[in-house]
Amino acid sequence: MICWAAFFLLQVVMELPDTDKNPYATSADIAYGKKLFAGRCAGCHGPNGDGGKGANLGVAVLPRASDDRSLYRVIRYGLMETEMPPTFMTPKETWQVAAFVRTLGNVHRETVSGNRDRGRELVRGKGGCLKCHSLGNEGGQMAPPLTDIGAHRSPAHLRGKLLDPANDIPEQFRLVDLTTRGGQKINGIRLNEDTWTIQVRDFTGKLHSFDKQDLAQLKVERRTLMPSYSGRFSAEELNDVIAYLASLREN
Repeated sequence: MICWAAFFLLQVVMELPDTDKNPYATSADIAYGKKLFAGRCAGCHGPNGDGGKGANLGVAVLPRASDDRSLYRVIRYGLMETEMPPTFMTPKETWQVAAFVRTLGNVHRETVSGNRDRGRELVRGKGGCLKCHSLGNEGGQMAPPLTDIGAHRSPAHLRGKLLDPANDIPEQFRLVDLTTRGGQKINGIRLNEDTWTIQVRDFTGKLHSFDKQDLAQLKVERRTLMPSYSGRFSAEELNDVIAYLASLREN
């Protein structure tokens, strides 16, 4: 995990370009940026930028990088309190990747045939999604929020997650089983961890923070409590849920 104190210092001293417009945006730059993206970014964002562990980049406006300079900053230095790490590519390489990322918003994306209204009812009812996920001010806190999930995840990724939830588990939502040196046992979800500390939300919703030196046992598992919906939803219901989730974009 990233040490956020060091990351904060990085954010303070980072060098930003003195231009707001990408100076490396020729077709050759875009082609080279595509190669760099495939090697350094596709593992999280998908080969076509349509999301996975990382955000869906195939949108007209990137929420945290609406202009070229901010996109440069995100690619080169990452985003604190997210799983987006710094890349430390050279300035030119950073611009070339940025040029390619801009083209992803122009690519035709998957359309969903489901009914959003029916999907909303399934999420709140039969699916039981709000027992763990939140939507605005309602729902649980044991899983990633859904409030603007459609802005960050493609329909294809949402479908895969609903059918095979164990395939991609966010770092902040891994299951934790720990015991303190004083004998206290905690089971819950990892929210953050660095070299010295770990923060956990237990299954009652209570937050805990521990110094690792005070722990007798710590186990972090790459598994999820989320069930597969392959048998719970029909094909039509699955399309309805995906249509609804894909429409969720916080203003």
